[in-house]
Amino acid sequence: MNRSLFVIILVVSLDAIGIGLIFPILPSLLEELTGHGEISAIYGVILAAYAAMQFLFSPILGLLSDRIGRRPVLIASLAGTAIDYLVMAFTPALWVLVVGRIIAGVTSANMSVAGAYIADISDEKDRAQRFSWMSAAFGVGFIVGPILGGLLSVYFLRAPFLAAAVLNGLNLVLALTVLKESRVPSREKFDLRALNPFAPLKWAFSFPALAPLLGLFLVFAINGNIPGSIAVLYGTAQFHFDGVTIGLWLACFGAFHAVIQAFVTGPLSKRFGERWTLVVGVAADTLAFLGFGFATQGWMAFALSPLSGLGGVGLPALQSLMSAQAGEDRQGELQGVLASAQSLTSIVGPLLATGVFAATFEVLPGAIWVIAAALYMLAIPILAPMLRRPATAAV
Repeated sequence: MNRSLFVIILVVSLDAIGIGLIFPILPSLLEELTGHGEISAIYGVILAAYAAMQFLFSPILGLLSDRIGRRPVLIASLAGTAIDYLVMAFTPALWVLVVGRIIAGVTSANMSVAGAYIADISDEKDRAQRFSWMSAAFGVGFIVGPILGGLLSVYFLRAPFLAAAVLNGLNLVLALTVLKESRVPSREKFDLRALNPFAPLKWAFSFPALAPLLGLFLVFAINGNIPGSIAVLYGTAQFHFDGVTIGLWLACFGAFHAVIQAFVTGPLSKRFGERWTLVVGVAADTLAFLGFGFATQGWMAFALSPLSGLGGVGLPALQSLMSAQAGEDRQGELQGVLASAQSLTSIVGPLLATGVFAATFEVLPGAIWVIAAALYMLAIPILAPMLRRPATAAV
């Protein structure tokens, strides 16, 4: 791992820790600000609003990073995030918290830039491994962040926001002092029509080789929203987890994702290829979701974490396949498309997940997990012909 790669992975990891800090305490903070215990609706709205901003701004930041460079876009977004967390740490008003999470959605759209940075500094043969390291960095965020957030909240409910602000401040210093620019900025004229968040999706779907991969990515993205949307509510209601236990569960979940993506995805892809690695990811995630759906005791949620972690090998392999289909000068735009597609599904996903959870909890508490497992069946008509077809050249 060279210096540039190490720095961008560390930036992603610190950013993810800041995000993970907030997960265990957000429902409790909403209860404090609203004055009542039923917060599923507003919780889903906040998650959806956060995702909506990522959808709108991920392609914009990716495109900007192609034009003016990766480094200045990352620096601006990190500075905005640090200030935003400070505001949320002290607000007494629900509307300020909602606005703060919206702003956080804008600034957190910088992951498209980080993905483009990794594509810039990586050979095609190394991209699957390095994208898996990026995913593993997010896993690290959900190891350290939720545990730290749960522990800090015992002493002061808003302390995780302060810790997230400090981490983003450190991230900003790191980007300012160590991070080098990864590409020569493009001289292409900036077209305001490119700011249309749906335009990159149209661009991606216009390529025959890329379109089915993007369709498969949407399946992954929809199901990827389920744990983040439901874990805190489900763990509290089904297993009576407190904030610290929720943090430990999310940390266990993240730990297995991080370890498996860091040390298994690369060798698995090299041994069997990215396409069969996708099959492994889909199968493992399907079984894990079914397990979560029918779990009756808290230890089962922890025991299923390794299988869920194995499910994470599919997405980096898919990212590598998609990266190979885009030209070297369009990596920022492609990563913006992927982040945008993921955020688009995240707008509807939290609303759907929290709505289904509230409506079905009395009958089948894990219904949303079962529905997510069934959704993977949509991947079969995409995977089957793809496995039979030889690899194609970049479009």
